[in-house]
Amino acid sequence: MLPALRRCRPGPVLGAAFGPGLPGPAPGPGPAWGPRLVPARGRKTRHDPPAKSKASRLKVPPPVDPEELLVVTERYRQHRLVLGALRAEFRAEVLRKKREAELSREDSAELTEEHRRLMAWNEAENARQRARREERIRKEEAEQKRKKLEAAESKARIMEAFLKEKEKEVLQLQEEAKTFITPQNLEARIEECLDNPRNHNFAIDKDGRIVKRTVLS
Repeated sequence: MLPALRRCRPGPVLGAAFGPGLPGPAPGPGPAWGPRLVPARGRKTRHDPPAKSKASRLKVPPPVDPEELLVVTERYRQHRLVLGALRAEFRAEVLRKKREAELSREDSAELTEEHRRLMAWNEAENARQRARREERIRKEEAEQKRKKLEAAESKARIMEAFLKEKEKEVLQLQEEAKTFITPQNLEARIEECLDNPRNHNFAIDKDGRIVKRTVLS
């Protein structure tokens, strides 16, 4: 048995000192301590000398990188600033809510009356704005109908003018078609050209006057 456990074994003197309620040593090969006496390893006090194997050891702190220390210090400073700002914000919000709750309890009747008056004004304003909106929508619809009607009339006028122009072109082509050379009047046109020769070999000045003409042979 370990010395620590041997020291925890209750003897007759310990049982007599603590009274009859302390359980005595149990018979048999089982453990000799009771549930009230928990075995524990011995611990050295702060006044005990160090062990012989640790007598020559020097406690040296781990090395610290100056750049890393600077970065960590700056980050800790920023962290403290952020936490301080958050605490101040939360504290201000809590105080504001507390003050609002106190004011609401004090002026609940006045606030209720003010709320009722504002709600009535809001409903009246909504009704007025709704009437204005409906009137504006009616005017916009009438304006759109008028514009559509004007666009349809303008389109009809443009189409009518286009049809008249095409009709005029068709009539002009029909009139010009009377002078076209066809297989039926080819011989008559040839004889007409031979009977009435025309000289197109002439010169004109800047004003378009004929200044010189050759004589037909």
